[in-house]
Amino acid sequence: MPVSKSTKKFEKHKLKDVLKSRKEHAKIKQKKQMEAKRKERKARDNAPADAIDGEGVTKPRSKDTQDNSIDEMSMDQFFSGGFQLPELNKKDSKKRKRTPVEKAAQPAEEDQSGSESDSGDDIDAHKEQLAALSEKDPEFYKYLKENDAELLDFAEDADLAEIDALSASEDEATPRKKQKSSKKDEEEGEATGNEITMKLVEKWRSSMEKTSSLRAMKEVVLAFRSAAHLNEETGKQYKYSISDPDVYHQLLVAALDFVPKVLQHHLPVKETAAGKVRVPTDTKKFRTLTPLLKSHAVSVHHLLDNLSDAPTLRKTLESLQSLLPYILSFKKVIKEVSRTVASVWADNSNTEVTRLAAFLVLRRLVVIGDASIKEAVLKEVYQGLVKGSRATTVHNIQGINLMKNTASELWGIDPNVGYTTGFGFIRQLAVHLRSSITNKTKDSYKAIYNWQYVHSLDFWSRVVSAHCESLREAEAGKPSPLRPLIYPIVQVTIGAMRLIPTAQYFPLRFQLIRSLLRISSATSTYVPLAPALVEVLNSAEMKKPPKPSTLKALDFNTSIRATKAYLRTRIYQDGVCEQLAELLSEFFLLWAKNIAFPELALPVIVILKRWVKAMSKKNGGNKNTKNNALIALLIQKLEANAKWVEEKRAKVDFAPNDRAGVEGFLKDIEWEKTPLGAYVSGQRKTRESKAKMLEAARKEEDKKRKEAEQAETQAGAKDFGSESEDEADGMDVDESEDEE
Repeated sequence: MPVSKSTKKFEKHKLKDVLKSRKEHAKIKQKKQMEAKRKERKARDNAPADAIDGEGVTKPRSKDTQDNSIDEMSMDQFFSGGFQLPELNKKDSKKRKRTPVEKAAQPAEEDQSGSESDSGDDIDAHKEQLAALSEKDPEFYKYLKENDAELLDFAEDADLAEIDALSASEDEATPRKKQKSSKKDEEEGEATGNEITMKLVEKWRSSMEKTSSLRAMKEVVLAFRSAAHLNEETGKQYKYSISDPDVYHQLLVAALDFVPKVLQHHLPVKETAAGKVRVPTDTKKFRTLTPLLKSHAVSVHHLLDNLSDAPTLRKTLESLQSLLPYILSFKKVIKEVSRTVASVWADNSNTEVTRLAAFLVLRRLVVIGDASIKEAVLKEVYQGLVKGSRATTVHNIQGINLMKNTASELWGIDPNVGYTTGFGFIRQLAVHLRSSITNKTKDSYKAIYNWQYVHSLDFWSRVVSAHCESLREAEAGKPSPLRPLIYPIVQVTIGAMRLIPTAQYFPLRFQLIRSLLRISSATSTYVPLAPALVEVLNSAEMKKPPKPSTLKALDFNTSIRATKAYLRTRIYQDGVCEQLAELLSEFFLLWAKNIAFPELALPVIVILKRWVKAMSKKNGGNKNTKNNALIALLIQKLEANAKWVEEKRAKVDFAPNDRAGVEGFLKDIEWEKTPLGAYVSGQRKTRESKAKMLEAARKEEDKKRKEAEQAETQAGAKDFGSESEDEADGMDVDESEDEE
């Protein structure tokens, strides 16, 4: 569509004045809005409580009085009814808008640490108006973007101007001579046309380090924003530009090291004994610094999302940890930051030190955040754990265990929030299991028999083992709020274990039994594991004669499934029998000092004796003397321990109904002093030394493989270089011939 002459005249003679007047009008309007909000808030804070309660506004239900159907459900109800998740009411699922009454009814401490400042709301309102303008009049918005981008960044620039005014008091206390030299340095630093120089970075760094200058911090934040988006084709113009790698590095170091220190100087963070932090968010200085804080937090998050260098990544995470108290009120920023940090923590390609630094950021958020932040962080951590454990090998198993051990600590910081989130995730596992049982298809079992499901169950076993430990609860004087999770975890784990009871999935069964042994050992909860182990011993895989094989021994620590090539082979039978002997001895060790040990071990001893007799050479069994001897030794140790307990309990003088006497039986004797304990202790040392030898051999093999790959690469490069030289020589010869 052609542009009319009147439009061209207007753009040439009057448009600049119109834009200028609009900008001034916008500034005046924003000031009036801020002043009105301050007056409204002041009037609301001074209003009597009776006036607030008597307005007839229905207050929202608190979190404690919401629909607790899941939390109040008993464990029997949980495992009945098909594990169906309750449907949420559509009306309740809609997001309620906060009313002024609700805001006024919040505790003062919560408002101080978690409410967003007025200036932040004004910026959001300004951005909404600009977004509406882009929809209503896209041509005019495009023209503004191309010819007057300053208006689009009006809110941020206006607040940054307030920072300059706020830091003017610093200059008043500075001698005039120093001011003049500072001004001269500033002119020299910016003489290159917003290209950051090393001299300018050093000046900013010195000002922040010596005088905690807010003005220098503002410039560093703006420059850091440019550095975080370096080499990105976003079309957005930034105040500063960087071309020197050394300047880029020094700028990152200055921003990451000194911005938190300057903030701590001007807005000191007070931390209570319980770990809660208090930041003076109701002060004018904080409201003025709000846009700068948001900008810097977003820049740090963007940098974190695009870094690959381990030292820089670690320094960024450490700086972010110091910034967390100041950005708690920016819920959207916190949500994005927690997601990115969780992905860094869950990435097995990162170094262990880097992942621990990311975990410290997540832990800090859980400690100082409110319930919503804690719940959001725990969800991100669990999702990161599930994604990071998709594949398990001998190379990344240690990294996955690091994730499970560190994440389990977070669920005990606030056990009430931990119980709520844990119950929901365990219920999801139960729903998957029940769906796989009731809706059987050819591949339905794959939703359960995978590494992610196994690691999830193992993770929850670590959570309850760490925070429901008997000694820990005794010191606290009350049971942990997480203890009710033990029953559903055990039930889901046993159900998953028995889903496909074939020999091919014996490794998965052993993985899950180890998780249950951990729960039973830490929480003193009896879990009947002997039947699941005896079932393996009586399977057809262990009764039939083995076939010879040259396969490598199966690593049961990093396997949940044995390939068909391993079935009915001697190497697989030997491995399964070793696992059975180990797990049976570890199970009975938990109750080796219990007064009822003889009765507990008797049925298993009888079954094991029958198996050894059936597998003996005389009866034409599988004739695997190694396995028969291993089980016979276990029987001997179980019988010796049962006899030892019988001798000890023959001397007691209390009745069976004396609970205190029963629980105190053999309490002062160390488990290593029992006949079964001495045997298990020796077996553990043997396995540890064997594992160390295998690990050393694996590392040596990896080292040789890498050296061979490097040598091959260098040889290829050398051959390529020699070929290039030959080609060049040939070209010279041809050219000389042409000249002749």
